[in-house]
Amino acid sequence: MAGNTSRVGLLALQGAFDAHGRLLRTLGAETTEVRLPAQLDDIDALVLPGGESTTLLKLIDAFAFEEPLRAFVQSGRPVLATCMGVILLAENVTNPPQRSFGLLPVDVERNSYGRQVESFEARSSFAGETFDLVFIRAPRITRTGPGVETLLEHGGDPVLVRHGNILAATFHPELGECTAIHRLFLEMAKQSGRLSRARTGA
Repeated sequence: MAGNTSRVGLLALQGAFDAHGRLLRTLGAETTEVRLPAQLDDIDALVLPGGESTTLLKLIDAFAFEEPLRAFVQSGRPVLATCMGVILLAENVTNPPQRSFGLLPVDVERNSYGRQVESFEARSSFAGETFDLVFIRAPRITRTGPGVETLLEHGGDPVLVRHGNILAATFHPELGECTAIHRLFLEMAKQSGRLSRARTGA
């Protein structure tokens, strides 16, 4: 990491990674599209964007991404997971049941807020910003496990949670006017980089 600039990887196998990249660059981050497992070694933080989780799992298998992604999350480097990304990391997935990585202690129900045509926005606030929560075929977090901090709710359900180095949103913060969530993510990346340098004596 050079100076205070975080190099953020955008998992670019499938999904809405472009919007995350544009927003992060306006906040001063350097971004790179991650399409091969080896690229995970060169980034400070990772975005798992929204998209179609069944398709993503097939691509993860095709490109042998599962173990490198697991290792990245377990390394302590920050991960921002939105919508599909939350499904990928969850401990348990229903509606229908689906394989997941089990790295985030939550249960999620797929498409719980309705189909694509039932997508909606809801006004909310976080970290001093007021903005629209954008839900598109969004999962619902039905259980949070030990160590999971709920940062934002909608209708009584957690929609933004944090567990260690994982920041997870069931909505699409990259599609609204909110910058607070991505700013928090970049602050996590900066703190992670400082800790890494302290451990290595750099």
